Amino acid sequence: MFKLNSNQWSTFTQSESRVVILPLQPQKANSDTDALAKPSLTTTDTKVNTENQQTQISQNSQLLETLLSHLLKYGVLLASSVVLFGGILYLLHHGAEPAQYQFFHGEPSEFRSPTGVVRAVMSGSRRGIIQLGLLLLIATPILRVVVSLLVFVKQRNWIYVTITTLVLTALIYSLVGAYY
Repeated sequence: MFKLNSNQWSTFTQSESRVVILPLQPQKANSDTDALAKPSLTTTDTKVNTENQQTQISQNSQLLETLLSHLLKYGVLLASSVVLFGGILYLLHHGAEPAQYQFFHGEPSEFRSPTGVVRAVMSGSRRGIIQLGLLLLIATPILRVVVSLLVFVKQRNWIYVTITTLVLTALIYSLVGAYY
């Protein structure tokens, strides 16, 4: 280090010193309460533990957000691709037919349930492929809720587990309840 003394620079050395705190252990407990007393953490240790927990929570939250965003992104891309593929096949086969809007025709019964859609796809139905893409689009947010539920169970965050279970129950009921 350099130090300014009356318009002259001079060097000096500074010795490094280290303070070591050693806890003293009592030789003999005076009473039962002294024997049961546990050593407490110092405030520095508590701060470090709190900071480590906050860092771990923020890393888990970031990982969950990344996982869910990828799930939604790729789920929508997959569903859109299946609908586009089915639409192209449908237009190649039925594109030249004139549209008949005089009468309303509801969905055929085979497209009113997920199992019916799967059967239609297996039989080669172009409309079935489009319906499958729509089912995938509906299933994407449901899968997101399922993944969130599994992550919250792993983290043992019971408040979020309860809320996510209620949301999942409502989603499944709205999807399946119409068929029964």
